Amino acid sequence: MPKDRTEPGHDTELESRVRQMVEEIESGEGDERWAADFEGEARSAGRAARRSGGIEPAVRQILTEIGEDPTREGLLGTPARMHRMWLELTCGYHVDPERLINGAVFDVDYSEMVVVRDIPFYSLCEHHLLPFMGRAHVAYLPAGKVIGLSKIPRIVEMFARRLQLQERMTQQIADFLEETLHPHGVAVVCEAVHLCAAMRGVKKANTRMITSAMLGTFKENEAARHEFFSHVGK
Repeated sequence: MPKDRTEPGHDTELESRVRQMVEEIESGEGDERWAADFEGEARSAGRAARRSGGIEPAVRQILTEIGEDPTREGLLGTPARMHRMWLELTCGYHVDPERLINGAVFDVDYSEMVVVRDIPFYSLCEHHLLPFMGRAHVAYLPAGKVIGLSKIPRIVEMFARRLQLQERMTQQIADFLEETLHPHGVAVVCEAVHLCAAMRGVKKANTRMITSAMLGTFKENEAARHEFFSHVGK
């Protein structure tokens, strides 16, 4: 039987999972010891959602609206599963950028291009709440500072785990690196398949969307852009 939302421990389990996902993005490791002191946004958001009706009743209403029976065996646990899923898929809203960076910005005498390519991401289109997924390629030209390698995929993950537009997400990644490192330039390219185009509307399953954001030297210098695209194979 699915756990009643009023049963003790239900909220804690949901919040624990969201906190674990947030910590995996911030540090790369889950932390199961959060419960004693976590009073963050995920808890507040969960309480606010329940006060306004909540995800689970809304899912039951949707199931009824499309002609399903939310009380049949196969759907009994679906509202609770959807509740968990939505909190996990949007946990990027709760990531603390300072904890994510965690001091991993280093002074170095290095000025050549740094490129991290083929970073996988999964996000949700804010127009239809359907997934889009693909790869991000990120580069920057250091101005005396570099960032730890693992931080760049986590930055992508932080912005991907929100309701998004691919164009906005691409720009957010570039702006975040620019604000964090103040490099000579930042370049970001994202390419993705959108299920809203594959499953509905034009129904073109192989259509890929490519977006780019160029800041500083990458915007001003054609040779820098060409070098970046040669590294990512475009």
